[in-house]
Amino acid sequence: MPATPPPPTSETARSGGFLGALENASSAAILRVLRVTLHTGFAVLLAVGLVRMLMAGGSLRWVWAGAAVVLAAVYLTGTVLEKRHAEDRITFNPGRYGLVWLGLVTALWAFLLAGSADFAWLAFPIFFLHLHLLPRRPALLTIGLMTVAVIASQWAVSGATVPHAAAVVGPVLGAIFSVVTGLAYAALYREAENQRRAADELRRTREELARSQHEAGVLAERARLAREIHDTLAQGLSSIVLLGRAAEQSLADGDAATASGRLALVQQTAADNLDEARSFVRGLSSPQLEGSSLLGALRRLCDKTEAAASASGAALHCRLEVDGEPQELPQSVRVTLLRAAQASLANVREHARAATAVVSVAFLGSEVTMDIYDDGAGFDPSAPAGASGAADGSGYGLRSLRERIAALNGSLAVESAPGEGTVVAIRLPLAELPVEEQ
Repeated sequence: MPATPPPPTSETARSGGFLGALENASSAAILRVLRVTLHTGFAVLLAVGLVRMLMAGGSLRWVWAGAAVVLAAVYLTGTVLEKRHAEDRITFNPGRYGLVWLGLVTALWAFLLAGSADFAWLAFPIFFLHLHLLPRRPALLTIGLMTVAVIASQWAVSGATVPHAAAVVGPVLGAIFSVVTGLAYAALYREAENQRRAADELRRTREELARSQHEAGVLAERARLAREIHDTLAQGLSSIVLLGRAAEQSLADGDAATASGRLALVQQTAADNLDEARSFVRGLSSPQLEGSSLLGALRRLCDKTEAAASASGAALHCRLEVDGEPQELPQSVRVTLLRAAQASLANVREHARAATAVVSVAFLGSEVTMDIYDDGAGFDPSAPAGASGAADGSGYGLRSLRERIAALNGSLAVESAPGEGTVVAIRLPLAELPVEEQ
């Protein structure tokens, strides 16, 4: 059955006027116009043939009239069912019965042609159906046979011994025109189908891209939260546990003053971590940097590291050294350096058993560097993370730190050896920051 092309675009409706619409229409809109023209032409030619036959009289005119009505009903049923199926309004697929439908339409037309030559011109819209539903060679063969039938009917009506030239040339030219137009229709139909499939593929690609972007966003947010939790909450909770144990030991020893001081430090650490948690949930910077410079935050961090180590019974001296003229840094750089110092000093305090830790920041114009050095136990950086455990700091914390620095096009190096301390060296090129970070 005739395939239903996609509906015309809204651009066609806005072009103004029928001719303007055709000039600016898509192939889908042109197919719709051709389809409507085909059905309208079929209906008009069938009605003209029926009226002329009834006006001519004859004892069998009602038989032919009934056949014409049956042909109209068959044609209309097929086209309506196919259109509804193309619009997904019915599940029944009439396409599988297309050849049966075409054969029935052609047979009814041949029956009417045998009764009246006035139905001869109805062959031309039927030519399009043959070109659309049949392979090209069988379609050309059936069109040729139908053209011969039309010529024969016109010859029979004329009563001439030899058919008039017009009776031959007219049907032949009409058949040729129908074939050319039908092939053009088929080409437009294929183009419209290709456009529809391309649009469907583009829509599916956009949906897949949206899903992948959503998944990437979810994973990125999970990674961000994991980094923030490790560098803030996890370190803070670890300090609280150690300080709590130290306060418990002080109480057991009867040293209430020391226990009170350690409990006060527990409260301060918990309060700081609560601020950090609220901050990174909102996606903001560290509270330690609010209203303060990076160097000020690092000095306070060194003081807190000393105090926490002292409360745990360790003698750790931590200091900040600055090289070069301090300059204003982008927020992303400040947060990354602070987080790196927090994670590194937490490892020094908890695992290195060091006496001295030095945080050295250098402002070099086009880049900023930070080194965290300790004279502690050290470790083998080439050993797998699982082999050296948490003491080497090369587990998730180091991976998280590498991700932070890589996001800013920086570099991270860890130098250490058993018994020789550790240096964590960070370099961030300010001129090579991602566009949104500058």
